[in-house]
Amino acid sequence: MLEDLQTPCLLLDESAVRQNIKGMADRFKQIGVPLRPHLKTAKSIDVARILEEHGADRWTVSTLKEAEYFSSHGLKDILYAVSVSPQKMERVMKLNRSGAQMSICLDSTEMANDLSTMTLDGPPPRVYLEVDVDGHRTGVKAGQQRAIDVARILANASNLEFAGVMAHGGGVSYSADSKQELEAAAEQERTHTLAVKGAILEAGLPCPHVSIGSTPTALFGTSFDGVSDVRAGVYVFQDVFQSNLGMCAMEDVAATVLTTVISHAPHLNRIVVDAGGLALSKDRSCATQSNDCGFGFVSDADGHMDPLIYVGGVSQEHGYITTRDGSPLPFELYPLGTQLRILPNHTCMTCAAYDGYHVINGEHEGAWWPRCNGW
Repeated sequence: MLEDLQTPCLLLDESAVRQNIKGMADRFKQIGVPLRPHLKTAKSIDVARILEEHGADRWTVSTLKEAEYFSSHGLKDILYAVSVSPQKMERVMKLNRSGAQMSICLDSTEMANDLSTMTLDGPPPRVYLEVDVDGHRTGVKAGQQRAIDVARILANASNLEFAGVMAHGGGVSYSADSKQELEAAAEQERTHTLAVKGAILEAGLPCPHVSIGSTPTALFGTSFDGVSDVRAGVYVFQDVFQSNLGMCAMEDVAATVLTTVISHAPHLNRIVVDAGGLALSKDRSCATQSNDCGFGFVSDADGHMDPLIYVGGVSQEHGYITTRDGSPLPFELYPLGTQLRILPNHTCMTCAAYDGYHVINGEHEGAWWPRCNGW
């Protein structure tokens, strides 16, 4: 089957996806806290259906196009987890008018005031105050008066429903290099978010929900007391970066790029493939880790990884495979026309280059599962 595919293209190992989803679902069923899977990694209703099979009934997205796509397929309880802006509100309200239950987030009094004075046609959207738990991205810090000010505006707005607080522990956890550091990052995410909830309650304001999550903090958190739901997404596919963190084994990486050897360059000690920077992405997150994969580790078409080689460089449409230790490449093992698979640094970024997945290793082997790309 693979030999008939035009390369580069995206493969999805269904058996690995199912195992990854089941593992996280079973963990949180035992913990007793609902998962709110983040669909930004897969962007696929076919993958979301597997999540539903394991009990998922609420969702996270990173674009309004995702929200529209998944809502059209019947997924209704959706949190748009990127700070909202006024010009996006009509799309949010259109979703609510069509039967979705949209949640949005923000972190400023300015945006809270803007939204509270808008005329919003439809059921009031739920609004979360975003908390910055690790200096990673957006959000208010615990102890800031701004948290109370924003919460008061939202709680008093007649056209909005104040949902509570949310956070993404994606800073400290993604730089951790031990189980203890990951556990500490997860607990920091939980306690900092709960501290903001506590301050809001002390101010005499409601704070119904606490939503936290990232794949590392979800897998390594030792307590989820006080948490309403947990958001995680990359665990569905995994990648080399997550494997290096200890989230999974390399064989759990479900999405890989199928590529073809198109040239040999013995004088440069490299094999050239037709998957370059656009096909693999130029995310080099693993460069911060001891097990650096360059632009991706390499396996044969059957998924057997060669630990000696990696994609050491890319240009737009060319990938340059060489040895990790500088030893001579065994060119005879990789004749022109050979198909290889590349395991990505960051699966979300790599998958974004493709319209869909060629499914392998599962009940739907040979199927095409489309993705929802764009904004």
